Amino acid sequence: MKSKGLPKIVSEKKFRSAVEKFRTKEKQNTRERDRLSAKRRRLPMMEVRGDYLFEGPEGQRTLLDLFEGRRQLVVYHFMYHRKDDTFCKGCSFVGDQIPHLAHLHARGVSLVMTSHAPLKSIRRHKKRMGWDTPWYSGVKDSFNQDLGIDGDREHVLSVFIREGKKVYRTYYTGSRGVEYLGTPWAFLDITPWGRQEKWEDSPKGWPQTDMYTWWNFHDEYK
Repeated sequence: MKSKGLPKIVSEKKFRSAVEKFRTKEKQNTRERDRLSAKRRRLPMMEVRGDYLFEGPEGQRTLLDLFEGRRQLVVYHFMYHRKDDTFCKGCSFVGDQIPHLAHLHARGVSLVMTSHAPLKSIRRHKKRMGWDTPWYSGVKDSFNQDLGIDGDREHVLSVFIREGKKVYRTYYTGSRGVEYLGTPWAFLDITPWGRQEKWEDSPKGWPQTDMYTWWNFHDEYK
């Protein structure tokens, strides 16, 4: 007897056949995402100029400081509702998905969050959520505005790379563009260097290694 609202019930053989047939479409989707990532790695860059200062637990930090000595930086611009001193539920949903940062650090990527909110409000919400992702206040500078971001009404994710002391914005996304993020692979895919694996279609000279060889326990990266 077929349960109301459920798909068709079939034998194991037919079930496996249907799944494997569907798998070809999933693989096509994966390959298309790989092609998009390859094109993303070839997008032009924009230099970011400005003496931006962010407030963190250990005091003021410049944009260069947020890289923590690494070459690439992902910044999540976390929406803040100043009228009632609260943070966006959707952004908090994203914050819950951020992976262990050691895996990103192993590929030269730092990830931080920033909000146009008082540091004390950030501390309160960070404690409530149980997060350890670095989160800075940009309430005293024009970082969001200069990047065309309304931190009161939109969430945006920005990606940067630095060459010495020069910083360049390489990519940004928002709205549903952040939905698939949550694994180290997904975050690496949006960075200029990608996963840095030999199978990737990357510009000549990009750092690359064999697949899997760089993976490690998060507490054993050097």
